[in-house]
Amino acid sequence: MTDLTDYFGDSSPLRDHLPGFQPRAGQAWMAEAVAEAIAGSGRLIVEAGTGTGKTFAYLIPALQSGRKTIISTGTKALQDQLYHRDLPLVGKAVGRPVTTALLKGRANYLCIQRLDQVTEPADALVDDLNEVREWRHRTSSGDRAELIDVAEDSPVWPLVTSTADNCLGQKCPEYSRCHVVKARKTAQEADLVVVNHHLLLADLAMKEEGFVEFLPGAEAIIIDEAHQLPDLAVQFFGVALGTRELERVLDDLRAATMAFADAEFLHRVDKLQTAIRVLRADAPRQEGRHELGEVIDDMRDAMDGLAHAIHDVQVAVAELGDASVEVEKVHEQLTGLAERLAVLASEESWDGLRWVEVNPRSLRMHLTPLDVSGKMNGLIETGFQAWVFTSATLAIGEDFSHFTARLGIGDARGLTFPSPYRVEENGLIYLPPGLPQPSDPKHTGAVLDAVTPLLEMTEGGMFCLFTSHRALNNAKKWFRSNKSALGGRRLLVQGDAPRDDLLRRFRKLGDAVLLGTGSFWEGVDVRGPALSIVAIDKLPFASPADPLMMARLEFIRREGGNGFMDHQLPLAALALKQGAGRLLRDDNDFGVVALCDPRITGKRYGSRFLECLAPMPSTASRDDVASFLAAHEQRGAVA
Repeated sequence: MTDLTDYFGDSSPLRDHLPGFQPRAGQAWMAEAVAEAIAGSGRLIVEAGTGTGKTFAYLIPALQSGRKTIISTGTKALQDQLYHRDLPLVGKAVGRPVTTALLKGRANYLCIQRLDQVTEPADALVDDLNEVREWRHRTSSGDRAELIDVAEDSPVWPLVTSTADNCLGQKCPEYSRCHVVKARKTAQEADLVVVNHHLLLADLAMKEEGFVEFLPGAEAIIIDEAHQLPDLAVQFFGVALGTRELERVLDDLRAATMAFADAEFLHRVDKLQTAIRVLRADAPRQEGRHELGEVIDDMRDAMDGLAHAIHDVQVAVAELGDASVEVEKVHEQLTGLAERLAVLASEESWDGLRWVEVNPRSLRMHLTPLDVSGKMNGLIETGFQAWVFTSATLAIGEDFSHFTARLGIGDARGLTFPSPYRVEENGLIYLPPGLPQPSDPKHTGAVLDAVTPLLEMTEGGMFCLFTSHRALNNAKKWFRSNKSALGGRRLLVQGDAPRDDLLRRFRKLGDAVLLGTGSFWEGVDVRGPALSIVAIDKLPFASPADPLMMARLEFIRREGGNGFMDHQLPLAALALKQGAGRLLRDDNDFGVVALCDPRITGKRYGSRFLECLAPMPSTASRDDVASFLAAHEQRGAVA
């Protein structure tokens, strides 16, 4: 049997399967720490910088351990990549007959029963529905990710997939052919299962409520992209109800009761439809998040009217008795809606913050807990599993306390492995002098005035990352009026095309300028000379008026802490590490991170942000930037 350290040395069997494999000391050390945690059912937190190779550093010890393991990733895209690309490659190198499984939430699998129920689709859905009907005969997994000809956000998917609320369970006539049941059975029998954070949290919540969990009884749980877990847990353990969900239940109600409904029944259903519209109409006009307590007076009558309408339909459905399995299920759904609405409407709700999220055609009400550390600690400590949390951004320096406090795992061991790339040589932080404060309306224009001249110093491209959609739109307008600033380069803007398409075009063009926010700050990988400048407009502080932030700050205040220093500052520092981390993605990459927020040099806390990007040096001189880029591009040309 190959020793663990041999997998990361010069004679590693990975060389035969991974072109360009290079031994990395940090990767070997991380693998040993993971193996030790698994063997001792310990708690381990690892910050592994870009290029450490953390995926292999946890996969190999997990496969070598012989323990049943769950690996959870931040997104379904990462889940697919891990399962379909990384696991097979490592499996060949390890050479052990390990059974693996990919498990997603039920909404990711085709529901044969619901597909058969769709009889008269809207004209706009006909093409997508026909694609799904043809695919049902080709697929063995039912995983909708297979069907790339139907958009991920197509309205057809809610019609042909199930939720926990509308699934008929063992009473379903298609139960024996159910893709969800098959996927869960395979997961139960596998040695290693790849899930995502939403599914993992759902499983933990089911354990708490006394249900039998649907994930296998794992002996080791490894959380990749662990920095996302605290916020997801806060949202997951809250209560929420939205108009889209109400309308989906209404559709299920009409389908289930079509054969039994009389005029009075239909009248009650119409009143429920009207109540949903009234709720939308009485919500705040301005899109975004609002504290519910501040707008509840305007929404109270609509919420009461909705509660009465749900009750009236509930009574009518109950009178149908056990007319069909579908009718029973709809009654359960209505009961759940009524319970959640009562909690959201109550002034006596448990300790949390109530807020409402308003979108162009929908709204969603939430009750968010102020703190989930006790709950998460209880769920993690109830088992005897090993827990490994890893990400490129978990620590401030070598301090993990911000992360551990939010998950209630203060006794976990913490390790940091910096990027093996020559960050101090290949990266430079540029701090443009004389910029206005971020609150100044002229800030975005001044940022672009400061960073676009850098394009003349490089043959590569530039990411401009913004902390708000407003700044992004202002930048788009600025470039319309200052086309010459592009120097003939192409401008790509988030929202003009899907993210993956924009990234593909950016890589292919090799010298483009891309404007992005939100989703471009993490999980984006552009290697090589196509990206040589990452410009960040402001320090990524979350708005203190955001309800999720308000809930956390209120909890810290009650505990006697300082909300800014204990939460807002560490959170912004970690977000900056994510954004700046887009630059150096390979050993030969080089480039400049332009930080365009004068608070970095003007505020006492500014140095904390530069420490986060250490050992990358910084300068306020444009001449230094020109010399740095010229030297590296010349070196690249010689190579």
